[in-house]
Amino acid sequence: MKITNLKETPRIIPKMEGAKGVTKQVPISKEDGTPSFSVRVFTIEPGGHTPFHSHPFEHLNYIIEGKGAVVGKDRELDVKKGDFALILPGETHQYKNTSDSEPFVMICAVPKEYE
Repeated sequence: MKITNLKETPRIIPKMEGAKGVTKQVPISKEDGTPSFSVRVFTIEPGGHTPFHSHPFEHLNYIIEGKGAVVGKDRELDVKKGDFALILPGETHQYKNTSDSEPFVMICAVPKEYE
């Protein structure tokens, strides 16, 4: 069993080409012995975004603060605090912060092997 607090989880700047204004925290990872998923928390500053990318596995997101958009190949969907998003394997996507002043914070669960 592990209990942790996000405030105690170190922030890192992820090595993602094409990312702007993004920090990542990993409160639960394969190093903790999780059998399936790692849980990451991304904070995207106003004007920031993740890279436009895809990967061969799904990932599950929950917006815990702010508002933003999920950008796909042919559409852009607004998301806000309380929303869930499912990105399917191979689906090209990007998250961006659409606020001028507030951070956009989301939980992102991925297979532990990806972390």
